[in-house]
Amino acid sequence: MKPYMWSALTVHIHGRRNLDSVKAPFVAVANHSSHVDAPLIFGGLPRRLSKNLSAGAASDYFFQSWYKALPTTLFFNSFPVERQGRGHRRSLAGELLTEGVPLLIFPEGTRSRTGAMARFTPGAAALSISRNVPVLPIALVGAYAAMPYGANVPVPGRPHVHIVFGRPLRAAPGEIAHQFAERIHRYVVEMHDTTARAYGMPTQADFHRAVALRTAAAERGAQSRTEPVAPVLTEPEVQVPRPRLVEAPREAEAG
Repeated sequence: MKPYMWSALTVHIHGRRNLDSVKAPFVAVANHSSHVDAPLIFGGLPRRLSKNLSAGAASDYFFQSWYKALPTTLFFNSFPVERQGRGHRRSLAGELLTEGVPLLIFPEGTRSRTGAMARFTPGAAALSISRNVPVLPIALVGAYAAMPYGANVPVPGRPHVHIVFGRPLRAAPGEIAHQFAERIHRYVVEMHDTTARAYGMPTQADFHRAVALRTAAAERGAQSRTEPVAPVLTEPEVQVPRPRLVEAPREAEAG
């Protein structure tokens, strides 16, 4: 998978030094806007961290048919994840961590349709806290433009994508999963936007602004189609009486 991705994309890797102290098991988390995300992370990590990495994949999408489940499991050592976070799936992820298997989880729960990053669900943060393993934050920049939602292959021209590895994080004393997830989210956004600005690429603020503008335009269009058309008021037609012709009396004839 890596040879294909690296030939189809121009890949830049940042933050390699942040990986020096990382050892399995850990929970890698990243923003998710494209089908190239997992291959980029697997290819960007050093072999010692990626060789046993297991990626969480939506069970209702990747595990409903063998032709999707087979390549997902073969290339990414995947385990099924319920988007709603059901208990037995979380238990499976916890067991993998206990066995020393590092995990890759996309905490938005699904790919972004617009490039705008959604809030992180607390599942990955909860696993980090309960199993006492670090979170490895990763920001992917340019992946949405390289292969947006609905595309089957990367766009032509070897578009630039950036993989940014952040510092490993752990929950602070007394920090609950929701709070930790929000802190991870802020850090990933910060890494994304710092890199995007440095290379002239859209920031998360740009993506969210574009979404807001499209939404407002769609709402205005819908409103204009549903508003009743006011009747055209015209002045009533005034019937002007036609003048009557009065015949002049005839003069008496002379005798």
